[in-house]
Amino acid sequence: MNALDHGSSEGDLWTTLRTSTRARIGLGRAGDALPTSRLLEFRAAHAAARDAVHRELDVAALTQQMEHANLGSPLIVQSRACDRGEYLRRPDLGRLPTGLAHLLASASDIGIVLADGLSAHALEEHGVPAARAIVDALPRHLSVAQPVIATSARVALGDHIGAALDVQTVVVLIGERPGLSFADSLGLYVTHHPRPGRSDSERNCVSNVHPPDGLGYAQAARVVTSLVDGARRLGRSGVELKDTSERVAVEGADTGRGSGG
Repeated sequence: MNALDHGSSEGDLWTTLRTSTRARIGLGRAGDALPTSRLLEFRAAHAAARDAVHRELDVAALTQQMEHANLGSPLIVQSRACDRGEYLRRPDLGRLPTGLAHLLASASDIGIVLADGLSAHALEEHGVPAARAIVDALPRHLSVAQPVIATSARVALGDHIGAALDVQTVVVLIGERPGLSFADSLGLYVTHHPRPGRSDSERNCVSNVHPPDGLGYAQAARVVTSLVDGARRLGRSGVELKDTSERVAVEGADTGRGSGG
């Protein structure tokens, strides 16, 4: 064992640094390998990531969560991937719906899609509170369509759903690829004028939503609201659209201080 495993001042430094990051830092050594405890932690994290990828979404439980949060009773859309195995082998099938005839055009401003993606656990843990925060943050004059739950879904499935709902902007909340530090990260994708064939460069992403270690719901909702407003002004989403939420917050704080003086 080296000094990192003997409670020295150097070891104490790494212990302090670990409280501010989920990254694996200062792991120490046992001969020419990792200490057994660190190796077991790594294997446990890897197993959690694999479980998250293969886990099926509990649609009934998520539906109940959404109804309790006053988000409405969701519509359900299934991709063309028959099961998780095919979903992982065939990303293209996760981008295509089995059918959308039950989605009626609403001509609403915003559509919200909760998709399992690569981590159903992330959606079950953070999807409903994130969606609730977004709805609460949106300006009151914007209408929101009936929400949709999408299973075995990739981000682009939201383009088909948004087009079928006839919404101006679709926001897809989707479980992100699990890492070895966390397996419950949620991504929020904003696409203006959604339609099949949209490229990734035509949408904006707010990633790493998983409080308390990642982005919080309220902050993520502010960014999404800023992107929605910007897309409506610009007429499109994507690489030309930038998040201005932090600048607006700073300008608002400056204005408040000025008026108070």
